[in-house]
Amino acid sequence: MFLAKVRGTVVSTSKDERLVGFKLLVVHRIGVEGEYVTNPSVAVDTVGAGVGETVIVTGGSSARFAATRPDAPIDLTIVGIVDTVEIGPA
Repeated sequence: MFLAKVRGTVVSTSKDERLVGFKLLVVHRIGVEGEYVTNPSVAVDTVGAGVGETVIVTGGSSARFAATRPDAPIDLTIVGIVDTVEIGPA
């Protein structure tokens, strides 16, 4: 799992039938200082997240199970909306 910021939405009228009914969001992984790391990705939203929110994202087979579609072509799923993050000294 990792933290990410929701940067936008994806609208796709033509997609794999196993993705029908899912809201797709553009997420950008963030580091401990809130900086963007890696490149943005598309994730399935299962918690009602919105643009600008910090979210918890899971990937791989966990992402498919979190979305309750183990046979769907899902690589990333948003599984939580973050209220606060506290990081202790290094």
